[in-house]
Amino acid sequence: TGTADIFLSIIFSRALSIPLIINPEQTSPFADHLNLSSDINECETIPDACKGEMKCFNHYGGYLCLPRSASVIAASESPIAPTVPFNPCPVGYESHGDSCVDVDECVRHEHDCQPSQECINTLGSFTCQCPRGYRKVGTECIDIDECRYRYCQHRCVNVPGSFSCQCEPGFQLAGNNRSCIDVNECEMGAPCSQRCYNTYGTFLCRCDQGYELGQDGFTCNDIDECSFSSYLCQFQCVNEPGKFSCVCPEGYQLQGTRTCQDINECETGEHQCTDTQTCVNIHGRYQCVDNDRCQDPYVQVSDNRCVCPIIKPVCRDLPFSVVHRYMSITSERTVPSDVFQIQATSVSVGAYNTFRIRSGDDNGDFYIRQINNLSAMLVLARSVSGPREYTLDLEMVSINPLLNYQGSHQSSSVLRLSIYVGQHAF
Repeated sequence: TGTADIFLSIIFSRALSIPLIINPEQTSPFADHLNLSSDINECETIPDACKGEMKCFNHYGGYLCLPRSASVIAASESPIAPTVPFNPCPVGYESHGDSCVDVDECVRHEHDCQPSQECINTLGSFTCQCPRGYRKVGTECIDIDECRYRYCQHRCVNVPGSFSCQCEPGFQLAGNNRSCIDVNECEMGAPCSQRCYNTYGTFLCRCDQGYELGQDGFTCNDIDECSFSSYLCQFQCVNEPGKFSCVCPEGYQLQGTRTCQDINECETGEHQCTDTQTCVNIHGRYQCVDNDRCQDPYVQVSDNRCVCPIIKPVCRDLPFSVVHRYMSITSERTVPSDVFQIQATSVSVGAYNTFRIRSGDDNGDFYIRQINNLSAMLVLARSVSGPREYTLDLEMVSINPLLNYQGSHQSSSVLRLSIYVGQHAF
């Protein structure tokens, strides 16, 4: 009112009221020209005139930044003269008709809680509380380190106002977000190339038979069993993914899984011998021989026996008979080795028999071991390799003194043995 003094009573708490008297002439050097009726409300015109938890109070010619709990009472004459309507209600309440209603200081921002605190309205007052995960130290809210209390089974990570649990590799959080349960990596696409076994916290890769685990622990590599030993197969070992197999040369068939057995083409009919020939099975193949192998002056008397007639003069110096036989032996045979037994089929009374190799053994690969007067054994003296063929004339010479009219009587017969040496040692 005019140039009258204005009294501002600033109340900093509900229990204390401090009057502040402001003279308008002292607030501005231009007071003599100030029109008090057109005062500017800086609290409305200046954005964020007061910072932080301070509240803006306008007065003539200026404004004040005071705590939100402060209140201003204007008086014209006396600083204690009330200028606001009488409030019959207790502090923290305001009158509404005939009732006193609680003032929500939190909504009206009439509280002094720190920015880190939460304002909680109460009847007639308010309280300042810290958010969940914080504790109050003095006037500040400090984060609680929940990890100190071992809430997590494995690893705890503290964050402002809270915490989180983490699990070691191979585990995952349970439903309570604190415990750790094992992860079955085998059901979640573990990188095992063949078999996967889940274990506590991890997994193991294993391989099928015939494979071995690689250095990465995941990949299964084929084992080359053939490289381990040359005795796995009788002839040839063939490595295959996860296993091996044995193969045999032509003319043989696999017996079981590792050994080779000669195919008797003469029995199976897998030969091309004619009707005038005889099929002779040998190791790995067959041989067709003529049914009539008798050479002049011999004549055929049976399928494999030739006789030189005594009526022919030339026959006097030749063996009386030639019998054809055929056999097959393997290569690299252990020596000395019995090969063929010679047995006399007919002997004259009083005859004395000796056995010898008449022809066909130019290199001395064989020798004769006589068993008794009626039989002898052909023995392989040196190891031989095939394919190779021998034609040995094994002669039995008979001397019979009882038939000596003009001295001793001597006769002989020959076993013409064709020996085929196979290419392999089986």
